[in-house]
Amino acid sequence: MAGTGGRQRPLVADRRYASRQATQSGAKTPPPGKPKTPRKPRSPRPPRRGGGLSGLVLGLFGFLFAVIWGAVWRATAVVGIILGLATFYFYSQLPDYTALLDGRNRGSVTLIDTNGQVFAWRGETFGGQTTAENVSPFLKNAIIATEDKRFYRHFGVSPRGIASAIAINLSEGRGPLEGNGGSTITQQVAKLLCLGTAYDPKRWKTEADYETDCRSGGIKRKIKEIPYALAMEVKYSKNEILTIYFNRAYLGAGARGFEAAAQRYFGISATNVNPQQAAMLAGLLKAPSTYAPTTNLKRSQERAGMVLALMHDQGYLTDAQWQDARAHPATLSEAAQARAGGYFADWVMDSIPDYFGKNATADVVIRTTLDQRIQTAAEEALKSIFDTKVKDGSTAEAAIVVMSADGAVRAMVGGRKTKVSGAFNRATQAKRQTGSTFKPFVYAAALDLGWTPDSIVDDAPLTINVRGSGPWSPKNYEKEFLGPIPIWRALAKSINTATVRVSQSVGLDAVRKVASDFGFASDLAEGPAVALGVSESTLLEMTGAYAGILNGGSSVRPYGLTDLRLKGEQEPLFGAETGIGERVISEKAARELMWMMHQGVEQGTGMRARLDGRQVAGKTGTTQAARDAWFIGFTADYVAGVWMGYDDNRPLTGVTGGGLPAQIWHEVMARVEEGQPVTPLPMALPEEWRGQPDPNNVYPGQAWSSGDPIPEGGVPVVDGQLVTSDRPVPQAPQPPARQGPQSFGEAIDSMLRQLY
Repeated sequence: MAGTGGRQRPLVADRRYASRQATQSGAKTPPPGKPKTPRKPRSPRPPRRGGGLSGLVLGLFGFLFAVIWGAVWRATAVVGIILGLATFYFYSQLPDYTALLDGRNRGSVTLIDTNGQVFAWRGETFGGQTTAENVSPFLKNAIIATEDKRFYRHFGVSPRGIASAIAINLSEGRGPLEGNGGSTITQQVAKLLCLGTAYDPKRWKTEADYETDCRSGGIKRKIKEIPYALAMEVKYSKNEILTIYFNRAYLGAGARGFEAAAQRYFGISATNVNPQQAAMLAGLLKAPSTYAPTTNLKRSQERAGMVLALMHDQGYLTDAQWQDARAHPATLSEAAQARAGGYFADWVMDSIPDYFGKNATADVVIRTTLDQRIQTAAEEALKSIFDTKVKDGSTAEAAIVVMSADGAVRAMVGGRKTKVSGAFNRATQAKRQTGSTFKPFVYAAALDLGWTPDSIVDDAPLTINVRGSGPWSPKNYEKEFLGPIPIWRALAKSINTATVRVSQSVGLDAVRKVASDFGFASDLAEGPAVALGVSESTLLEMTGAYAGILNGGSSVRPYGLTDLRLKGEQEPLFGAETGIGERVISEKAARELMWMMHQGVEQGTGMRARLDGRQVAGKTGTTQAARDAWFIGFTADYVAGVWMGYDDNRPLTGVTGGGLPAQIWHEVMARVEEGQPVTPLPMALPEEWRGQPDPNNVYPGQAWSSGDPIPEGGVPVVDGQLVTSDRPVPQAPQPPARQGPQSFGEAIDSMLRQLY
């Protein structure tokens, strides 16, 4: 471009931004070609409302919020650090999970009957390790549905569960941490492990105290429980935590772990339980002793129904499975239902050293002499008599012992409540006066010295001057005197005066020795009244003494243990094959005494004990004022003893040994002998009676008519009367009274007057 004569201006781009100075001053350069529009002045900011006081309050609130927030996040940080350190500490202390599966501080004792069946457990049984992988899926799901449905979704602690539990507790009027704890399964395992604290007998008197302390609530324990649970979640997998739970949880009746519980209640492994059985086991976790099916089966089934509903609601059971499980609730196995031999098991446990029993550190298996068929017969017989013969509300008690002739105890009932353990055992612990059940020892001493059942003794009034006590005159129950009678009739009729005369003739020392050698272990009374059973003994001792008569005159030590061995071992540590000891009286004397006692059942005081078609021998006993009533007797197969009385030693009303005790004995032995081969008693008739039919050796209730053969050794009798027939019935002659040393009626009185 040409100018008009001046210098040419350089070409420059139009300026796009205001100069720094203009920008800083706030001025703007209007675009070229447009007029500059003047800027509208900004409206002044309205003044803040409220004034000084509101501003002060708001300022103070803001300050406090800042302070609190600062304190909270700092405290949270501190708590987090402490929690992390505590979690790390517990994590470092936790062993491999397999070391935590058997948490018992002592072993268990399993008792097996004579047929090889388990009938009782003592201590804490541990059925063996089971894992979350091999346990029944129904059981695994039942536990999760009941105890912790979010188990696989939380990290050991469930704030939602804790908040829910606190709300429930407060709504029911309890403290926030009383009752429902909102604990996860992991937290429950932490309690089972007692937060890593081992049992110390110096700190806790018993293991029960230890576990109670471990399971107690409270804020301190909850605070400690949280990092322990977190540490477990870090250390172990979910299935490993479940495995610890499956093996350590206590489930009632001495069962530790679900395997032991499944075996105890159902007789099967925990790997095989069905939905209803799984629900019952899971239901025990809430309160094992309360919901144990051996304590109350109906209550346990109702609790299981609630668990089944939870399993169904959470999708673990189909509609069909739920309905089927509800319609067929779980029931106990036969062994668990019977709960037989509680008294027997306690007695056996008391007979072994504590380091194999109460304080056992290993699992022990004891084989015993118990026969559950006989045990059931004894329990049912006792219940039958009390249900039908005893008035409602009676607090009278009874005890039963059944044993073989060698002392092997086959059944034991220590009281009317039979499904118990640890209860007072009236068969072994109650020492009571024996009454006339002691009399066979008097006659055993006489027979062993050469007397025979036909030896004559005088049943007449008798007074003995006892040194230090003055004159003593025994009385007969019937308040009458029969005069000179054979001693078999004196025993059969339980005549006191005649028995005292015999004891005085043979000597009280001889009577005491025979009784003691037969197993009458308690202290024998001094003076002539010992012959009438004023000394005290237990039913077990007395039944064992009578077993000595049945076995031919040898002493017996009642026993229940056959052998004891450690679980899994083949060789027993110790055992017993027989309880027979040394001979006490001759076999001849024992067989003659047996015949005399047989007459006591056939025509004496024990007639209510008779068994149709089977020979029985026995003796009744009733103590002074009827405080104790006894019947002890035997067949060729078993000896059984029955005692009846009150625990507070009150007199019985209208009860003698020949009454209810004899009836209980009859009911027991009728059940025991049912279906068994008939074996005659190994008794010996008196010499004068041999070869003669014995009208007393009979079969009560057996009909007899013309053409029937006369039973061997006797003739048929109904209710003590000979049955009439067109066949002449041979009668046994009354044996003549012997002379000399065998006839001593007045001679004894003369001798007693000289001695006293």
